Amino acid sequence: MKSLKSVLRSVPIVVRVYRKWIYLYAYLRFKNDFKTFEQLSANSTHRFSLHWSDRYPILDERTASTGFDRHYIYHPAWAARVLARAQPSVHVDISSTLHFCSIVSAFIPVRFYDYRPADLKLSNLSSEFADLLSLPFQNDTIESLSCMHTIEHIGLGRYGDPLDPDGDLKAIAELKRVLAPGGSLLFVAPIGKPKIMFNAHRIYSYAQITSYFADLDLKEFALVPDRGALVYQATAELADAQMYGCGCFWFQKRR
Repeated sequence: MKSLKSVLRSVPIVVRVYRKWIYLYAYLRFKNDFKTFEQLSANSTHRFSLHWSDRYPILDERTASTGFDRHYIYHPAWAARVLARAQPSVHVDISSTLHFCSIVSAFIPVRFYDYRPADLKLSNLSSEFADLLSLPFQNDTIESLSCMHTIEHIGLGRYGDPLDPDGDLKAIAELKRVLAPGGSLLFVAPIGKPKIMFNAHRIYSYAQITSYFADLDLKEFALVPDRGALVYQATAELADAQMYGCGCFWFQKRR
């Protein structure tokens, strides 16, 4: 039986009132901290101006540990480690997080493509337009390719792309088309009970992903579970037990 606390937390109005109370408490503490800091500054050398009109409240970072988005920290870390082992001469990325592309370009030349190209200028990194439904590459030409936490959005209209229930499958076909024989594909998508959370993303089962790439060999599967750290050599059972896991697949195209 659910506790009263858990029941109350599921009631929208209770959640809203609680959040407003937390915000008010944090803001009052912020005002008190400002006054204290102002008094301390009066007795120190005046290296900076300090005015209430310049305030920039950050109210939610007094935590015991540093929080982070586990999907978007662990999956680029996994992919970067794969590339560090594979050492391709150049890597092509389709619409993955810019943090991954910009950091990896420090040791491997990266060609980044996106439906909304980024005005990002770094050595060893280019950024150009590409539509995942019609990639600008010849068949069997890309030796090292990644598309991470991207496919689940295609066809849902979130980024201005056309609505298409099978947009993800068409994009997957394009990835397989351009991948060279013997080439590597790093593919990441949400894993768990299959569903569409319109218009944010899809969630896939492990079997769905492996069936879509059945003509490729799976070299490695890692999982960011709902709780805990990155799991290497994760099982299908563990993947499907997640609500919103992050599946990291390293595929290789057969020669």
